[in-house]
Amino acid sequence: MEISNSVVESQMLIRRPIAECFEAFVNPEITTKFWFTKSSGCLELGKKIRWDWEIFGVGDSLTVKELEENHRILVEWDSDPTTVEWLFEPIGNDATLVKISNWGFPGSCDKVLPQAIDAKGGYTMVLAGLKAWLEHGVELNLVRDQFPKGCPA
Repeated sequence: MEISNSVVESQMLIRRPIAECFEAFVNPEITTKFWFTKSSGCLELGKKIRWDWEIFGVGDSLTVKELEENHRILVEWDSDPTTVEWLFEPIGNDATLVKISNWGFPGSCDKVLPQAIDAKGGYTMVLAGLKAWLEHGVELNLVRDQFPKGCPA
């Protein structure tokens, strides 16, 4: 049985203005503080970007499909053709609800389930790292410290 309509969602309230939260995902100088270690550039509509996690010797490319400043980012990963959407919702003047949705996992239930669980955990960790960085200026190293002996095969 094919399960192509599974959607994984993660969200976190970040006590920073919406423009700062949006910029944190568009600008790799900020994103490298809580997620990947290297990028080929800023996210721009229609642009193909490479993100690397040099500590693990892995990386991936993505294409920016939609970009609405301070509201929405939609990308498609190259290696596993899934789609990721970030939504930014203002909560008052100084807080933002950041929602990340990931869908399009290919394959049967036994293949989709591990991918979905990994995506849910990964994006939740990214949001926790974002929160620590933007609210407190603390770089938690969550992604690096999840696999101190390297990525599992």
